[in-house]
Amino acid sequence: MGEKETIEKLEGLGRKMVGQVKEKKSPTFETPLRSRGNIEYDNAVGFLRLGDKREERRFLNVAQARTFMQTVAVANKTKKFLIEDLHTSIRGLYYQLKFSLGENLDESLFEEQTESNALIEDLEVAMGIKREDLHLTTDRKGVVAGNMIVKDNFAGEEITINCAKQGRSGWMIPSDVDNGMEFVDVKADYVLVVEKDALWQRLNEDKFWKKDNCILITPKGQASRGTRRLIRRLADKGIPVYVFTDCDAWGWYIYWTIKTGSMNLAYLGRDFSIPEARFLGVTMADIEKFGFLKKLTIKAKPIDIKRAEEMMSYPWISAHPEWVKELKKVVKEKRKIEQDALQGKKLTFVGEYIRKKINNKEWLP
Repeated sequence: MGEKETIEKLEGLGRKMVGQVKEKKSPTFETPLRSRGNIEYDNAVGFLRLGDKREERRFLNVAQARTFMQTVAVANKTKKFLIEDLHTSIRGLYYQLKFSLGENLDESLFEEQTESNALIEDLEVAMGIKREDLHLTTDRKGVVAGNMIVKDNFAGEEITINCAKQGRSGWMIPSDVDNGMEFVDVKADYVLVVEKDALWQRLNEDKFWKKDNCILITPKGQASRGTRRLIRRLADKGIPVYVFTDCDAWGWYIYWTIKTGSMNLAYLGRDFSIPEARFLGVTMADIEKFGFLKKLTIKAKPIDIKRAEEMMSYPWISAHPEWVKELKKVVKEKRKIEQDALQGKKLTFVGEYIRKKINNKEWLP
């Protein structure tokens, strides 16, 4: 969303409140309820989203007055960032607002950053915007390599980035890949998301992305907001997305977070989910398929077993018998295996494994 449209939305919120005051009514702020009880899986579209429950805060309510005032302060401050064309982190916003009641007062507007974080999310869902649209940055984790050229307009300068020319380090994915970011040329048959940076480096050294004409991404564990938005934008171009993680409940949940979104970000719906993504592996079935892996498994801990059992209770996962079968194997056999183990045969086997899975359509939904 552009800066002008975001400012208009913030000003519209302010005008609504001023109008309520002029009518001698209590200013209100309404937003969809973000509690777990209002999160639902929409099978028709394939991702998690908020339900219809809403909550309303009133300024003339003793229990809600402070939160209402804090919400207005966050909206006002982020509008200032937009006008100044400056960015900061959510931590920076917290410090900008902490003593905004006055440094000589004993009371601060925010005691903990968790207070301001929650209100940022409220603004996102209430106004249909992302925090990146408010010039608020988040941690950068993901790295990409491949035949993709990006134009980045940032801090008054336009820079062209060729993701095929970033050497061993790759291009670090920024927290905001929407505002001022243009994908001018993407030539790839598919996107490959590799859970671990170490495996990404292994494939990058082999120039796997060049040989197989793919966009190679690592989220370095759980995918950040910027990484998930980048994958979403590439999927919107009709490019297939494959995910490659460890064979355990934690690695598999990284896949499901990419595919259906997370419960924490359900209010952002499709913007941060890729329902069309497919899972390449590693799977429990691979242990039988590739004999050398049998000696490279790791004993699953009780916490791993518990997580696998939890995943089977999620309707968006239990709807797929292939996944229930894999999770039941983990619980029964109490084994897991890392994607790194595919190097046990030879270092270049990782690429062979991925290529074989894609060519033979050996993936899970």
